[in-house]
Amino acid sequence: MGLIALASPMLATLASAESTSPFSNITGSISGGYDSEYYFRGLWFSSNNAWAGVNLSMPVAEKLTLNFGALYTNGLDTDIDGVGNLNYSEMDLMASLNYDAGWAKFGAVYTNYTFFDTFSGALDDGTSNGFGGEDDSFVKGVGEVGLTMAIPLGAFNVYLAGYYDIKIEAAYFEVGADYTYAVNDKLSLVPSVQLGYAGGEYYTYPSVSNDDNGWTHIRAGITAPYKVTDALTITPYIACNFALEARKDINTARDKNDLFGGISATYAF
Repeated sequence: MGLIALASPMLATLASAESTSPFSNITGSISGGYDSEYYFRGLWFSSNNAWAGVNLSMPVAEKLTLNFGALYTNGLDTDIDGVGNLNYSEMDLMASLNYDAGWAKFGAVYTNYTFFDTFSGALDDGTSNGFGGEDDSFVKGVGEVGLTMAIPLGAFNVYLAGYYDIKIEAAYFEVGADYTYAVNDKLSLVPSVQLGYAGGEYYTYPSVSNDDNGWTHIRAGITAPYKVTDALTITPYIACNFALEARKDINTARDKNDLFGGISATYAF
């Protein structure tokens, strides 16, 4: 779910290096990749995910940019011990307006999520993998609005974001930071960390977690983007999701502290 680089590494590559397009001032990128586990905002969804996405960017005024994106992900093989195989697939359509103030970049984003197998996925027999029979487990589509801010501090970046799910009428907040170390002119190492908070029963499933609101997770990881050419970037990563109070009783299909990784390729045009 979502476009912002904080929520998930597979989405971060959608907005990676761009080159001038021959079509007016429109630039963009096409990405694809693999994640051994799919976590979004600290919540586990599926395993062995293959995904693909596209991002387009168009300046509309000085320092103001309009962006459109689409992403599809599919869990190719998700086995849950004692339960069976889980089917999960998702499509995200995004539009955002971004303003570069120099000292910070601000964004207003709308995302439409479609969950083809319901939000919690579906087992092989067709039944939903819902939590405690709660309605949030069975939604098949939601809309979300969000505000983001990114503050560059030399090689460091600090991120703040807040989102409101229109369907379930609940909010999610996240803060994060990363640091870029240039190994050479082609390879960089980018460690990052994020912390999430769920408000108003934002997919916390109180009947299972006993939490209406609370800290969701800490995610720590490192990516290693490698520029094959000016347009093509290959990015492997490894990360760990540390489930906190609002997630630890929900992410039971995997360990509370789960190490995972993946790789992506992005072509900018």
